[in-house]
Amino acid sequence: MTAAPHAFPGDLPIEDSLIKQHKLTPDEYARVEKALGRKPSYTELGVFSVMWSEHCSYKSSRVHLRRLPTKGPRVIQGPGENAGVVDIGDGFAAVFKMESHNHPSFIEPYQGAATGVGGILRDVFTMGARPIASLNSLRFGSPDHPRTPELLRGVVAGIGGYGNSIGVPTVGGEVQFDPSYDGNILVNAFTCGVARTDRIFYGRAAGIGNPILYIGAKTGRDGIHGATMASDEFGSAKEGTGELATASSIKKGVRSTMQVGDPFMEKLLLEACLELFAADVLEGIQDMGAAGLTSSSVEMAGRAGNGIEIDLDLIPRRARKMTPYELLLSESQERMLLVAKRGCEDAVIAICKKWDLDAAIVGRVTDSKRWVVKATPGFDPLDGGSPSGEKQIAADIPVDVLTDDAPLYDRPRQSAPVSANVDVPESTDPSADLLALLGSPNVGSRAWIWRQYDHIVRGGTVVRPGSDAAVVRVPCSRDGKVIDKHLAFAVDCNGRFVELSPEEGAKMAIAEVCRNLVCSGAEPIGITDCLNFASPEVPTTMDQIARAIDGLAEACRALEVPIVSGNVSLYNETNEGEGASRVRRPILPTPSVAAVGLLQKETDVVTQWFAGEGDVVFLLGTDAGEAGLGGSEYQSLKSGKLGGPAPRIDLDAEKKLQKLVLDLARGQLLASAHDVADGGLAVAIAECCATAPGSKPAFGAKVTVPAGASVAASLFGEAPLVSSSRFARRTARRSKSRQRRRAFRSSSSAARAATRSPSPSALTPSTSRCPPFAKRASAVSSRSSAPERQREGGARQARQTSPGRSIGPGNGRAFLLVARIRSGLPGSRAIQSAPSHARQALVNDETRVRRALESMGRWVGRWCGSCRLA
Repeated sequence: MTAAPHAFPGDLPIEDSLIKQHKLTPDEYARVEKALGRKPSYTELGVFSVMWSEHCSYKSSRVHLRRLPTKGPRVIQGPGENAGVVDIGDGFAAVFKMESHNHPSFIEPYQGAATGVGGILRDVFTMGARPIASLNSLRFGSPDHPRTPELLRGVVAGIGGYGNSIGVPTVGGEVQFDPSYDGNILVNAFTCGVARTDRIFYGRAAGIGNPILYIGAKTGRDGIHGATMASDEFGSAKEGTGELATASSIKKGVRSTMQVGDPFMEKLLLEACLELFAADVLEGIQDMGAAGLTSSSVEMAGRAGNGIEIDLDLIPRRARKMTPYELLLSESQERMLLVAKRGCEDAVIAICKKWDLDAAIVGRVTDSKRWVVKATPGFDPLDGGSPSGEKQIAADIPVDVLTDDAPLYDRPRQSAPVSANVDVPESTDPSADLLALLGSPNVGSRAWIWRQYDHIVRGGTVVRPGSDAAVVRVPCSRDGKVIDKHLAFAVDCNGRFVELSPEEGAKMAIAEVCRNLVCSGAEPIGITDCLNFASPEVPTTMDQIARAIDGLAEACRALEVPIVSGNVSLYNETNEGEGASRVRRPILPTPSVAAVGLLQKETDVVTQWFAGEGDVVFLLGTDAGEAGLGGSEYQSLKSGKLGGPAPRIDLDAEKKLQKLVLDLARGQLLASAHDVADGGLAVAIAECCATAPGSKPAFGAKVTVPAGASVAASLFGEAPLVSSSRFARRTARRSKSRQRRRAFRSSSSAARAATRSPSPSALTPSTSRCPPFAKRASAVSSRSSAPERQREGGARQARQTSPGRSIGPGNGRAFLLVARIRSGLPGSRAIQSAPSHARQALVNDETRVRRALESMGRWVGRWCGSCRLA
């Protein structure tokens, strides 16, 4: 037991109403008193409120998160630090994480989204990495809801305003709309950086006696209790502000919990930190994010097993008469807490001064294992002069009470009732249904959003938004050598599937985000998650959380991709009314996942759009019609309801399928590849037809649906599938027109033959027969500039010179693989008539593909390229 801290001006008496406002339950408050051996001070109550909140402690999810696979041969740092770290070879590592900023973005969309971007950037460069790419995952309510347009515009503007200003490209993301998000939108931000493996920095207060420095922007009253607000559901208009009582709010009215960002200050902070890392003057570094100075100092002490002592009189500030409570809980942005090596303080301050940043020594590392905060009552450095009185203790708490010994709950669980099947009418006019889907909010073009983001700053973006995954080239310099690394990024989640089946929906999210990477030629090497759910105090929601985590874990183990970082955002719901009339409106369970992939070389890059007339499109995977229309966009379009069983995924088949597609991409055998997801096969084909960048032509596609199958399920079902196309080398001299006619005839015969067998299906793109949906898709597709086409031209030309034939398995998630069949199988007339060197290349190519299939342990159907030139 320690002596009670000093009572500072503005402190409030500890009463039941104040404890309730700080979101501590009676049992939790009793634990506080037991741990301290006394009543807490007003400042200490605020500290426990934020450190024991869901946002900081994960008290309802930690017991389940332990089941996630977090280790692997490439993993350098898993969960528990500011970001995950994965080895990408040659002495470099990818550093990445995804975080939520949901509640702040609903309250004030621009600043909420902007500070979400700023926070995730700091999490990454705190580890010693320079950020190279950002993505986002957004959820909004119904487009018809009166607040949706305002929220959408504000969030998009906030993401672009911050990201564009700091100079980190926003290269991709996803946006979905559903009425469940009407009162609680989701804004999840992802950033990846690259660092040297021998220069990874951690948030640890190491070295007894080492000085602790505060650098960055000054502290104000913005964002006080933001972490606690993020751990509470929205209720009435007053509750929806997320306000908590402070001395000033009780006297002057409600005070905002919103943070305010400054991207230009963040840019200075970024460059200063990178220079400090290179100077080798730091022992540890931590971003002052949620819970501000409190969480950063407590977490650093906890990871190192040490204590910390802080002098609040030395904190740079911009607001007058700030109390210890406000200084410790402020979430003012663009601030860092450093532990410098002893004797290096002056060097740290000099570098910060060079970048026009405030820097001050505010404390030291101790061996007490306690978190001690001191201040002089009534002292305000903005008044000038020095403290005249004796420093008093504002808080004195054992570090482990705030970290390892925080509450941990295994909350009650109850399975939700099985969702009833929803009758969905058959498609009597597929063209009209496709047009309706292409114009729907969840399928239509997102170009108007990502065009507001600078996705080419730094000059490394190889594949821009609009394909399955973004690809960024990263020049990595070491020992005078520059090595180009190519990383791919994707983010994904379908909340409808998770609502119908938490396990299957979570598995589908992992499978699809990895599928997006392999469709781009990249090997998935690491995943970060952002688990967005409603209140864990509701047993059915807690069951969703636990089962979704199990689904994520199962899929990651099956695909051998670890989860190395992440975030949990709970209480995403709106409660309207009181007592018996209270109505609970939870969001769809949304465990968003982002994945990072590694390409061996730039010529491995594959994009989703069709590249040439006469290419043959192959559908790899199960027939979507087998899984029905549960959770699909078509079901929503036709019935306005959600029901029926979610599609199920065979993870073993998925792994084999992804390996095959990746092998074909690395073998330069694919012209394009695209996964079948929202809207089903028909939408995937339309996207392949019309999403090519720049002035490239839109293509049409002839599609034959197998006889006896449901047209709606086959065209618009969202069971796991993939499509691809591949270029073949020209082997004989023919006129262009003759080549085109023969290629078209060959492709058409392939389509007819494929419809007679269940696997694979074949589709033929052709500019000469362009159905209405291709023209419509062209109208909603995005276009990029000529420089983009020039940058992509080199990789595309390299792929065009490689022969091959597209083939694939008949199980697992579906892919569309597009192949330009201008040669036949060994022994065909096309090969026999080819020059000897070309003939040998074609035979070698057939052997490569055959071996890829045989490596899967099975012969899949027959050669998709068996329909050859006559």
